[in-house]
Amino acid sequence: MAVLCVSSSSAPPSCSNSLVHSSRLQPAFLSSSPLFLNPSSFPLPAPSADRGLRIRCQKKENVAPRIPLDQRWMFEESELDGPDIWNNTWYPKAADHVNTDKTWYVVDATDKVLGRLASTIAIYIRGKDLPTYTPSVDMGSFVIVVNAEKVAVSGKKRTQKLYRRHSGRPGGMKVETFDQLQQRIPERIIEHAVRGMLPKGRLGRALFNHLKVYKGPDHPHEAQKPIDLPIQDKRIQIQR
Repeated sequence: MAVLCVSSSSAPPSCSNSLVHSSRLQPAFLSSSPLFLNPSSFPLPAPSADRGLRIRCQKKENVAPRIPLDQRWMFEESELDGPDIWNNTWYPKAADHVNTDKTWYVVDATDKVLGRLASTIAIYIRGKDLPTYTPSVDMGSFVIVVNAEKVAVSGKKRTQKLYRRHSGRPGGMKVETFDQLQQRIPERIIEHAVRGMLPKGRLGRALFNHLKVYKGPDHPHEAQKPIDLPIQDKRIQIQR
């Protein structure tokens, strides 16, 4: 059955899919003869200009997102007002990891556990202590280790821990204990431990150059003004 929408003079014309009772129009289901209403036979009056439907929308200004002040150091000057700055993943550029701008740390290896010391050094060399850490970029710092001959190990590792090297010729395998290598080349012990905690490949070889290990308390890097390496692991130091 067709539906006729009739608007009164007090309200704007609208259609609610229902029969509207009016004094001028008798509904079809109340009349004696079956009459089906045809909307075309009852034309609706055109709305006047003052009653016309008006759509008012708030005008939104295109305001470019701005970077918070505490995060602007991660972006270049031209990117601070970019329209899609937050839709792009930040990746360090060449100016963000210049070796001359990196921090230098120094640590005394006296009576420090080898493994715990090496893992702490590897964290700072890789740059995992920085909010800008990127796995594929050299973002780390330089670390200086002094008194390498006084590094400590736990348990019976002084006699049971073995270091192997090969000359490349048949039967050229050389094996020595931790105690023997510490007396011969003490710097190699810390270098071997830290190298195993760095990435394998071109990036790892570049990061390994950030490690400077020296026998004795002196080092030739005073011009870089190194600061003490922050160590949070209290078990790294052996109490004697």
